[in-house]
Amino acid sequence: MNEENLLKEEVKEIDINEIMAKYDKESAFRRLSGMPLKIVSIIAILFSVFQLYTAIMGVLPAQLQRSIHLTFAFVLAFLLYPLSQKMDKRKIHWFDLCLTGLGLFVGLYITFNYKSLIFRAGSQNTFDIIVACIAVLLVLEATRRVVGMPIVIIASTFLLYAKFGAYLPGFFNHRGYSLSRIVSHMYYTTEGILGLPLGVSSTFIFLFILFGAFLDKTGIGKFFIDFANSIAGSAVGGPAKVSVLSSALTGTISGSSVANTVGTGSFTIPLMKSLGYKPEFAGAVEAAASTGGQIMPPIMGAAAFLMAEFIGMPYMSIAKAAVIPALLYFTGIWIMVDLEARKTGLKGLRKEELPKFKKVMIERGYLFLPIFAIIYFLMNGATPIKAALYGILISILAGAIRKETRLNTKMLLEALEQGARSALGVAIACAAAGIIVGTVTLTGLGLKMGNGLVALAGGNLMLTLFFTMISSLILGMGAPTTANYIITSTIAAPALIKLGIPTLAAHMFTFYFGIIADITPPVALAAFAGSAIAKGDPLKTGINASKLAIAAFIIPYMFVLNPALLLINTTTAQIIQIAITSVIGMFGVAIAMQGYIFTKVNPLFRIMFLLGGLMLIDPGAATDIIGIAVIAGGLFYQRIKVKKEKLNLN
Repeated sequence: MNEENLLKEEVKEIDINEIMAKYDKESAFRRLSGMPLKIVSIIAILFSVFQLYTAIMGVLPAQLQRSIHLTFAFVLAFLLYPLSQKMDKRKIHWFDLCLTGLGLFVGLYITFNYKSLIFRAGSQNTFDIIVACIAVLLVLEATRRVVGMPIVIIASTFLLYAKFGAYLPGFFNHRGYSLSRIVSHMYYTTEGILGLPLGVSSTFIFLFILFGAFLDKTGIGKFFIDFANSIAGSAVGGPAKVSVLSSALTGTISGSSVANTVGTGSFTIPLMKSLGYKPEFAGAVEAAASTGGQIMPPIMGAAAFLMAEFIGMPYMSIAKAAVIPALLYFTGIWIMVDLEARKTGLKGLRKEELPKFKKVMIERGYLFLPIFAIIYFLMNGATPIKAALYGILISILAGAIRKETRLNTKMLLEALEQGARSALGVAIACAAAGIIVGTVTLTGLGLKMGNGLVALAGGNLMLTLFFTMISSLILGMGAPTTANYIITSTIAAPALIKLGIPTLAAHMFTFYFGIIADITPPVALAAFAGSAIAKGDPLKTGINASKLAIAAFIIPYMFVLNPALLLINTTTAQIIQIAITSVIGMFGVAIAMQGYIFTKVNPLFRIMFLLGGLMLIDPGAATDIIGIAVIAGGLFYQRIKVKKEKLNLN
């Protein structure tokens, strides 16, 4: 059997659904059939139709929009996700139907009693309190089923803090609140479950996820892989570079590190292995690149939309600020991959095996149109809601250009259903995160924690940054990015702002580290998913992914120390200078990590390259000059060393 057939056989052996269910809690849903499947499909389609209707006709008042959104999320969560993964996933049990009914009732309770609840705000009756208690419990149970236990434990801890904080010492102490006050604050105000996170989920996050579902139906994922292959497939270490490029592109329309890893990795990882990459490295490349997709403009992870609302900035300003850091991130991975390929002598694919760039662009280049349209509308002042709507419309029109990408009625309905299913995890996570935000607003915990972090670090900026990084990585273990960002931005970001860091830089710092928790051991879900496809060791894959994504651990410090990296109060000349010095710094750090440039680098020079790269992080002419000189000196030495090795061989 030839190499191509072997590769096809390996791809066939990969059970994508099984891997997704194992490492991505949101993918562990029931595999229904018959009438139950039809009912769930209709509900999911109606969910998408409701979101499209309110986007076109005008968003409803906050509590109405969010309560209906939550109602749909409750119903789908209990119908699609079993009480336990050990239960039969082919049928819906009576207990799930009871919870579905309860979810429908408590969700619509606000919808049908909207005005009367407003009139008795702050003085809810006994039945109101009972409904609120059930709603909080349902949010926790739906979160456990759809998202996982980590965020449930965190949200429950915050609820206990709201109740028993009066008994805690030091800055954690507060006056304490009754159960009725806590649950009414959580469910009947716009500061808890129905707060800003769910508000963002119920408007433009849902629409951008729906946009991604429509794009996916046009076959854009296959186009991205072919596009990346036509550009980088024949280069040194070609398949790994294809993985980096295709994952960056796919990440613009995917909000999940694990889904991105499994989606593109099912093709790229076996291809890398077939050319000699070790399983742990192949899985790590895909995981690191896929995780970076969430920081890649124009459509970043769902948390970026939350950031725009939290700090009161237009989303396009967030996306613009993220451009240079995202490019540096992928440049860092690209350099690491290139050095690994050169160190181990791995070649690219033969050009005759690859799709031709010109042909790919002529036949399917129009699939880029919806993404370019999103950028155009956002840059010209359109709201994210309008930009997403236009993007969905243009994706349908673009797909209609050729028969093979044209969406028929069945595919349109499937896109509506898939969009709702994909948005479900974000909606439930945002509802659970609302409990955390509600506790913070009720008790003032955010300010207390911010002051506590600063005090713990003794007012030292670098220590405060380090503590914030560790907090974000720990909170991100197994928790979705949206929930992680909400927690860290509420608790840790104020500490950075207190030390004079610009608000955008402080929030972007927590955003970055929340995302890369997906590839940071010991709980590195994206890396574990990559290792499952590669059939390698999960922990080694996670360590390799962390090494490849070393840029992600450095870049946040760079833009905190030098906010011009985020285009804050900067000029074109400064941007060019920062970009050049940052790339050189990434190059130095990559050499240190890989221990190779032209030939093997000894430990002393690895340290030298690392220090030279890190010096370029500090914004200053002196450190930049020293850093460049150190790296240049190291490169010169390595060149001389290679020449001597060649002479000795001759």
